[in-house]
Amino acid sequence: MTEPRERRSATDEAGRKRDRSRPPLPEPLPAPVTDTHCHMDIADGDDGDAFGVAQALDAAAKVNVTRVVQVGCDLPGAAWAVEVAERYPNVVATVALHPNEAPKLAEAGELDAALAEIDRLAGSSPRVRGIGETGLDHFRTGPEGRAAQEYSLRAHAEIARRRGLALTIHDRDAHDDVLRVLDDVETPDCVVFHCFSGNETFARRVAERGWYLSFAGPVTFKNAAELRAALAVTPPEHLLVETDAPFLTPHPYRGRPNASYLVPLTVRFIAEALGQDLEAVCHTLQANTDRAFGPW
Repeated sequence: MTEPRERRSATDEAGRKRDRSRPPLPEPLPAPVTDTHCHMDIADGDDGDAFGVAQALDAAAKVNVTRVVQVGCDLPGAAWAVEVAERYPNVVATVALHPNEAPKLAEAGELDAALAEIDRLAGSSPRVRGIGETGLDHFRTGPEGRAAQEYSLRAHAEIARRRGLALTIHDRDAHDDVLRVLDDVETPDCVVFHCFSGNETFARRVAERGWYLSFAGPVTFKNAAELRAALAVTPPEHLLVETDAPFLTPHPYRGRPNASYLVPLTVRFIAEALGQDLEAVCHTLQANTDRAFGPW
């Protein structure tokens, strides 16, 4: 099974019909980069226009986005990520239980068994390069579910450390608690804050620990001044880029379907915001990706 396994809603959270037309291909980048976090198993776009894996990878390659990290967020998604990574040489996988999955599994008495399966998947293929996305989410999960999220994060960190894999962090409205947990456990050498959402102060705290900050479409949004301030203080050697596709499409296509081929919009924005040469930024991002996830 290598086609998207689920579809996003045609309406937004307010019930309004979403524009699901797919944005055009941007101008290719001058050097290769990697989309370090995407979800090709979640379909998007108008009916009949949802990308299959081969389509998504082909479109990305046309704009010099030559590799993709496919991220699993539940047991079916983690298994799907491994399968796709084994089939396509330009894809590697991460596997995990999303923090919002943890309370549901704990309530059903299934969290430990699910964590054991993530551990098994993590060792099932050399194409698995990370454990994630795991972390804490105080936006969608209330106080009653936070103990399960923290338990899950600690377990994922241990799997990543023991297996020598990157740890990919989901942090939504939980900056201080995420750092508290990570500072209390033995983390692997590589920790990636996916879709970094903190301010300048938090960016410094993450970078000083030697961890990566991965920027996605929101850094291009007009109301994201704090995020751009965080970008400005991120050391170049700690910088990554991602889509989180099909979510978080960069400006000027915010709200429309996202896919790896739109990474160039974010990369160009990053280069302009930092006042750096675009090709040099591409080389930096690709070198950082190799350090974080290994070459492939």
